[in-house]
Amino acid sequence: MAYVITDECVSCGSCADACPNDAITEGDGKYVINADDCLDCGSCADECPNDAIKSEE
Repeated sequence: MAYVITDECVSCGSCADACPNDAITEGDGKYVINADDCLDCGSCADECPNDAIKSEE
């Protein structure tokens, strides 16, 4: 299951920097994760200062 970024995102970019597969890009008002590219590793969630990244399960 891929991870998703919730509305708590403040667009700081720490998740995109942490993603080893470049699956995270800046979206409209928050960052978004491309589910097809997500490795489900959790690196982004570990780096998010706002706990805005959750597993899709």
